[in-house]
Amino acid sequence: MRVSTFALGALMVSAVPAFAQDDLVTRGEYLARAGDCTACHTATGGAYMAGGYPFEMPMGTIISSNITPSDQYGIGKWTEAEFADALRKGVRPDGSRLYPAMPYPSYANITDEDIAALYAYFMQIDPVDAAPKVETALDFPFNIPGAMAAWDLLFAGGDPYTADPELTDQQNRGAYLVKGLAHCSTCHTPRNQLMATDNTRFLAGTAVEGWYAPNLTSDDISGLGQWSDAEIASYLQNGHAMGKAQAGGPMADAVQNSLQYLTDQDIAAITAYLRTVPAIRDQGQDTPAWSVTKATPADWTQIEPGMVASDQPGYIAADMTDGAQLYNVACAACHGMTGQGSEDGTFPPLTGNSAVGSANHNNLVMAIVQGIHRTGADGTAVMPAFGEGQSMIHGALDNSQIAAVSNYVTASFGKGDAGLTGDDVSDIMAADSAPWLIEHAKVLFWAGVALAGIVVIALIAWALRRKRTV
Repeated sequence: MRVSTFALGALMVSAVPAFAQDDLVTRGEYLARAGDCTACHTATGGAYMAGGYPFEMPMGTIISSNITPSDQYGIGKWTEAEFADALRKGVRPDGSRLYPAMPYPSYANITDEDIAALYAYFMQIDPVDAAPKVETALDFPFNIPGAMAAWDLLFAGGDPYTADPELTDQQNRGAYLVKGLAHCSTCHTPRNQLMATDNTRFLAGTAVEGWYAPNLTSDDISGLGQWSDAEIASYLQNGHAMGKAQAGGPMADAVQNSLQYLTDQDIAAITAYLRTVPAIRDQGQDTPAWSVTKATPADWTQIEPGMVASDQPGYIAADMTDGAQLYNVACAACHGMTGQGSEDGTFPPLTGNSAVGSANHNNLVMAIVQGIHRTGADGTAVMPAFGEGQSMIHGALDNSQIAAVSNYVTASFGKGDAGLTGDDVSDIMAADSAPWLIEHAKVLFWAGVALAGIVVIALIAWALRRKRTV
């Protein structure tokens, strides 16, 4: 039986596909899909769940661990209680701490029943008797023993999800998935100065690996308020919603590895819950990102080869930075001269497109740089990468050229020329900026040590002076 055909009991918070209760492995496989475990624990070209995936974080590089049932290198000797502590609290059996690249603050919501099913599933997958080839390497002072214990005390260690009496059974099921296994907050909620999710802006959107995880609140302008249930379902299961958006980057991975396998009932539950998330408006936004429906007319004599203005040697120069000409060469074959895309949406339109119409240009730039590589429930979507150093089927564009074509696209099919420069593209590609406290942690640490030393010396001097006067 295919995972995608399993029926869900959506009337319970811990509802799962309607298997016999003793079929924990099959149930656990579905839950592992919902948790998107493979995205982080299966490295590119690596063995299933054997770890080795690198997370480039502001505090250093975190390498995901082997979670196969290998006795020596994985979790083969872990008890179910130890497995639960790792998932919910970020604590290994030896007492060492995981890092919150593993979303254990979200997984704290997982019920005991689902923990048991996940444990049963992971204990029967093929063991891989090897450690990841690269080890986690954090910068000082984040590698100091005990640092994560303090972080966990502040931001982790929640209790399993309990039903909210103000929500329906369906909405509670959706909340359980969104807040727990699907850990949507991990990408879609901004981070505070200590890299914990800022839940005062729950699901309000933030930058992730250069891409922008958009606002998922119920706001009509910045969020999902004007999306239909069918559009949300299509985006989650297929990675696209016609006239709204297409998934790329980490969201494309989530669709491919996880969301496309969820049942219609669970997708409907997620949608129902997202409708209840308090609306948060992006500052300065007054129209939805997808609201531009008409392209600015193009002067083909300035673009098409053989026309008067474009019939010149500079048109085919490898270093040209004319956005219109770059678009014609690199983009128009799929997206059309007027950005209309294909009728069936295989090549998406650039009007009615959130990546093009957004005031945040990360997703447009990253789509050009990295391309789109996604398999959803309704098929595969591929857009070639044009960034230097990417896996390409076309010649690379430098950052100034990517800025130029982005500016042409936003001017012609969005809300106006984005005004990007090559440096702006470099900044976007450099991924997320570190919070001030993280960026200056080393200086602050040694300043704290110096201050503590001054205080100790002052106390000693005071004690000696007091002793002499007694």
